[in-house]
Amino acid sequence: MDKVLIDIDVILDFFFDRKPFSEFAAEILNRCEEKTIIGFTTPVIICNVYYLLRKTARHELVIEKIKQLLSIIEITEINKIVVLDALNSEFKDFEDAIQNFSAIQNGEIDVILTRNIKDFKKSGLAVLTPETYLKGKNNH
Repeated sequence: MDKVLIDIDVILDFFFDRKPFSEFAAEILNRCEEKTIIGFTTPVIICNVYYLLRKTARHELVIEKIKQLLSIIEITEINKIVVLDALNSEFKDFEDAIQNFSAIQNGEIDVILTRNIKDFKKSGLAVLTPETYLKGKNNH
């Protein structure tokens, strides 16, 4: 079973129903709920999702949405080693480096799912869009 890190853009595609990407994001989250894949995200992503959702909805509603999300996905750890690896990396975007090294340190995550493939070109993990990932899974 694949273990995937779900980047913030995929989660926001789902919550903000950003077409045409939201259908792929919804399918990824459905598969997490069905336990055909195990989805992860990072504490930083959860904080940023809260911040962005809070601009459009009440605190209580945002908290409920995040709790629902966390009922189907897991959270990776971010510690000093992850931060130092990110700081010492060749990633141009520090936050993406944090996501990457948090996934690597987890030790079980195979794939990063994002629409910002270019931002993860320095990653040692497979980096796919949700659409590409799902097309590959549907052919097996």
